[in-house]
Amino acid sequence: MRIGVNTRLFLKGKLEGIGWFMHETLKRIVAEHPEHEFYFFFDRPYDESFVFAPNVTPVVLSPQARHPVLFYIWFEWSIARALKKHKIDVFLSPDNYASLSTKVPTCLVVHDLAFEHYPHFVSKVNLMHYKRYVPKFVQKAKRIVAVSEFTRQDIVARYGVDAAKIDLVYNGAHELYQPLAYEVKQSIREKYTDGKQFFLFTGSLHPRKNVINLLKAFVKFKRRQKSPMKLVIVGRMAWLAKEIEEAKAKMPFKEEVIWLGYVDIEELAKITASAYAMVYPSLFEGFGIPILESLKTGVPAIASDTSSMPEVLGNAGILVNPEEVESIAAAMEKMYKEEPLRNKFIQEAVVQSNKFSWDRSARLLYESLMKCV
Repeated sequence: MRIGVNTRLFLKGKLEGIGWFMHETLKRIVAEHPEHEFYFFFDRPYDESFVFAPNVTPVVLSPQARHPVLFYIWFEWSIARALKKHKIDVFLSPDNYASLSTKVPTCLVVHDLAFEHYPHFVSKVNLMHYKRYVPKFVQKAKRIVAVSEFTRQDIVARYGVDAAKIDLVYNGAHELYQPLAYEVKQSIREKYTDGKQFFLFTGSLHPRKNVINLLKAFVKFKRRQKSPMKLVIVGRMAWLAKEIEEAKAKMPFKEEVIWLGYVDIEELAKITASAYAMVYPSLFEGFGIPILESLKTGVPAIASDTSSMPEVLGNAGILVNPEEVESIAAAMEKMYKEEPLRNKFIQEAVVQSNKFSWDRSARLLYESLMKCV
């Protein structure tokens, strides 16, 4: 069988949430099913590391799809023609987009409907595109994969899709995310925080990640506790980041906040495992991979009580109201002051994180794909 895959988000050194979902599931599916031919459709020159096995044929299709007009051209013209040309039997699109022009059955992965909940965080042109086409994509797809039960129910409620058409496939965490020995963790702290303990946030920086409230909560924490605890923020500045830059420049205790930008996964896994706790007060997530990555390293988390995040955190940390700075600050204080509670969360982190694995995710995604044939 010939399986076509939209791999336009395979960008060397720039993999984020959706990109890692694609990377970790596809490399397993391709290796475990040599009986199939896989055609990976890129929208720009690709890195050879993404050609996972001999049964993968890379195909570059223009134009580079990074704008709604170009999205339309790439999916409705370039992809549709490529599926026909290469006689593709089933099309997997793991990034929320599909082609309405093809008759090839499609398995569509939907990570979230954030634009429906927070439209003001999306540019007008992108919002118009999402509003117009996402409902059509989910109706057109033969099978839909949702990465959390929250996202699954969101699709059903908003677009009237039959729940039986939607399969649940959670994210996993990279195998590099593991607990570290004390000496290794201390060396990481020496490298980044002068040997001090630190709270950690990871993720691309834009308004929905709620970084400004995190900074305000950290200021409250520092004023109340007089603690040497630092805050490390890992992630690139993404869209609508001007307010974050302004808050960064004006905040008290700004010398106690370490901004690392984008960090490769090998180093990020070590930083995560060396944290005192992950603080992830995002306003909305389809899954929330940094929470799981933290738990995999044995580090408890503070996370929002919204969308999918309670599913991921389980009993391995503290849920907060992301809209209330006091809620976030109080959780940071609680995590810091109540060591027995934190130790309990660490034990729960092991139990909770074992519920998620990329091996299981890959198997379930493949099963969903086969339902399209």
